[in-house]
Amino acid sequence: MHEAERVVVTNTTPLIALAVATGGLDVLRALYQRVLVPFAVAEEILAGGDSAPGAQVFLAATWLERRPDVAVSSYLSNSLDRGEAAVIQTALDEGIERVCIDEAVGRRVARLNGLTVTGSVGILVKARQQGYAIDLTAAVRRLREHGIWLSDEVVRFALEQEASSS
Repeated sequence: MHEAERVVVTNTTPLIALAVATGGLDVLRALYQRVLVPFAVAEEILAGGDSAPGAQVFLAATWLERRPDVAVSSYLSNSLDRGEAAVIQTALDEGIERVCIDEAVGRRVARLNGLTVTGSVGILVKARQQGYAIDLTAAVRRLREHGIWLSDEVVRFALEQEASSS
């Protein structure tokens, strides 16, 4: 993987999902040299207070690159929520090709802007393929227990990956 592929700008839901699924964000650190978090994303994670899912893990991950607020294009701000719009705008402004977004509309808009998209389950699967110890079945169960919606297709994909690597 060359250096450009080792940089990602991430949205709120994947940070929360990875924290819930694995108890931390080390999986991101293992896969990416740099993980950028736009200001709007940090605000969303911390909006629920210190006890919100993922908040403590986010605060403890001092290696995350927190970015200042960004001027978002009207197209992005009218199409997406603040976090997703900031993720895409940050990636475009900084010439970063990969974003981590779980929501379907955000993923579609990112692709329309020429970005490569991954999501929380994709990161879990990729980490597992690279030897990171992850029980995908348990991770999916924890995500669902915390009310994180996953399509049946995404769950099937993750479980097929687990079965093929066992």
